[in-house]
Amino acid sequence: MARALFLLGRHKLAVEAYIQAENKCDKADWEIHHNLGVCYMHLKEYDNAREQLIFALEQNKHHQTFAMLAKLYLLENDVASSINTYRAAIEYFPENGDLHTTLGLLFMQTGKHQQAFEHLGTALTFDPNNTRALLAAGSMMQSHQDFDVALAKYRVAAQSIPESPPLWNNIAMCFFGKKKYVAAISCLKRANYLAPFDWKILYNLGLVHLTMQQYTSAFHFLSAAVNLRPTKGHIFMLLAISLTYLDDEENARQAYEQAVSLESRDPSVCLNYAVFLQNHDDAEGARRMINEFEARVVRFRQATGADLDTEVMEIGAKLAAILGVSGSVFQKRSGRTMLEAEDETVLPSEKLIITKDADQDGGETPQDADNTLNPPENSTLLVPSTHNPELHDPPAETEAPDQEATPLKSEQEEQDPMASEQEEQDPDTLEGPLEDSPENDEADKYQDEDLV
Repeated sequence: MARALFLLGRHKLAVEAYIQAENKCDKADWEIHHNLGVCYMHLKEYDNAREQLIFALEQNKHHQTFAMLAKLYLLENDVASSINTYRAAIEYFPENGDLHTTLGLLFMQTGKHQQAFEHLGTALTFDPNNTRALLAAGSMMQSHQDFDVALAKYRVAAQSIPESPPLWNNIAMCFFGKKKYVAAISCLKRANYLAPFDWKILYNLGLVHLTMQQYTSAFHFLSAAVNLRPTKGHIFMLLAISLTYLDDEENARQAYEQAVSLESRDPSVCLNYAVFLQNHDDAEGARRMINEFEARVVRFRQATGADLDTEVMEIGAKLAAILGVSGSVFQKRSGRTMLEAEDETVLPSEKLIITKDADQDGGETPQDADNTLNPPENSTLLVPSTHNPELHDPPAETEAPDQEATPLKSEQEEQDPMASEQEEQDPDTLEGPLEDSPENDEADKYQDEDLV
């Protein structure tokens, strides 16, 4: 009866029934206390839930009870206790792939990529087709720009979850990192069809179109993304860049102001806005933004001990020289590492500068990045416009998102026939259907024959 009430969602009545069942038992039953703990979790009585789950573990060490207790700690924002609980569970169940996968994802969340990679590798050892572990491992390799190995992982996952939006999103950003933009758009369109309200997919679509200088399409997808997630400063920044190329100065300025106010940590937002102001003869506003850029760089170095991407600093130094601003942040440092942003991945090559944010959807995935956009041809900044940004990036969600440690070296590193280099089509001619592109064929090879 208690189980039936629980399945019906009537948790308070289920608790009463479980208590009656406990009173009628001659000795403690771990299953009753486990289910009581789950019911209390749904009722948000976390103290009672913790007490029941711990008592259940004292009666019997069961992996489901460990998992529920760890989930309870996560609901209380106690990540450290959750990790310790999973570690204790692995001691009793060392071959449980789900426990290793979840622990690996928690280590990814806390930035311990080496330990995350070890547990994800263990999970794949016991279950090579574990899709959660495959997506997480692929996301880690993707963030280290090892796109071929990441695609090999995603190919295996596609056999089990061919209709996963985070999977196609991550595959698309791998193609984006390999500068196969048409294939990236094809995969993102598939992901958008499967999850039309996922803002990360819409963001990445806008990013790729912006890279291909298709500014109207970029504005379309970025507008949809900003309506779904109006608190993301990076979306407003890309939207401002697309509006700049559509000659809408007033709305671009408003988008930049919104981006600066929402994104208080990323220095590249201020630098992009400074370039925009300089190109529109607002030297005073540009000086204000370049000073804010310097302040954010200092805070970033103090918080992480790393430095921004070299190209970002070079553009900042050029603009500061034009404006007559001198700052110590532009002096070269030794042992500099690249900024790993959190949500984006790569940015359009015809503009200013962009870095990642961070969700984690991720990825799956969801996808963040350090990118450099060059100003328009009439810009006073001498920034080359021939270099396309490289992909860094999360999950999803992955979702990744899904969306890390040193990638493994194995037969997966061999040249992927589906990822062979092909000439990119001219962006101005990309008006026909995506299905006619040879790069589109590469994306289609990641699905089964019965998937259209």
